[in-house]
Amino acid sequence: MLWFLEGMCLLPTSLVIWSSFSFVLSYIVALLRRDVDVVFPYISDTGTEPPESCIFGVMITISAFLGVSTMFTRYKFLEKLNETADRLDPRLNLAALCVGIIGCLGMCVVATFQETAIMVVHDLGALLAFVSGVIYILLQSIISYKMRPHGSSLATCHTRMTISIISLIAVFPTIICAACLKMSKLHWDPHDKGYGLHVTSAACEWTVAFGFVCYFLTYIREFQTFTLKMKIQIFDCS
Repeated sequence: MLWFLEGMCLLPTSLVIWSSFSFVLSYIVALLRRDVDVVFPYISDTGTEPPESCIFGVMITISAFLGVSTMFTRYKFLEKLNETADRLDPRLNLAALCVGIIGCLGMCVVATFQETAIMVVHDLGALLAFVSGVIYILLQSIISYKMRPHGSSLATCHTRMTISIISLIAVFPTIICAACLKMSKLHWDPHDKGYGLHVTSAACEWTVAFGFVCYFLTYIREFQTFTLKMKIQIFDCS
């Protein structure tokens, strides 16, 4: 059997590949059309103008659904694992799932409402996606440590916590520098006022985004160890 077909491995694998491809493809198309600058445009900037806005919208929405599926599968895996291990408060597991779903909802908002269309809604979606995403991976890192030696290895736990801390550090300048900017545009000149803030915010945004991708990459080996089955029960209504 191919490695990505083992257990539920296909879910995080698809999420990692699809999300990475979404970011890179939108950036390349926007760059070729000269809609954005080469150096650190915002991720949303690469999906503002058509046709890249169409590509960005569809692909990020699919990423959000893959994200919810992966998070729910992880939730059920931990729930089952905890039946015998009894190391995890079920409320923490549920809280992580809810926060993750909120983050994915934010992604859908970002994908649907372009930056130049309804900026307030777009920014709110981005804030939800990034803040909820960082909280989710932090909670999952804590859960990983709590579940040891069941589930993840110590090296995986350390890797997840490292990614979480880097993402947590990067999300603050992403938000603060963006809030300090008094203008929003697709093309920046190094001599523009606020250029430093823009580059810092955009660079940190890319760091957080690929931090999420790298984090879900650590799920792959774990998801190879189990399957998720759906049970259908038919009630007699007569």
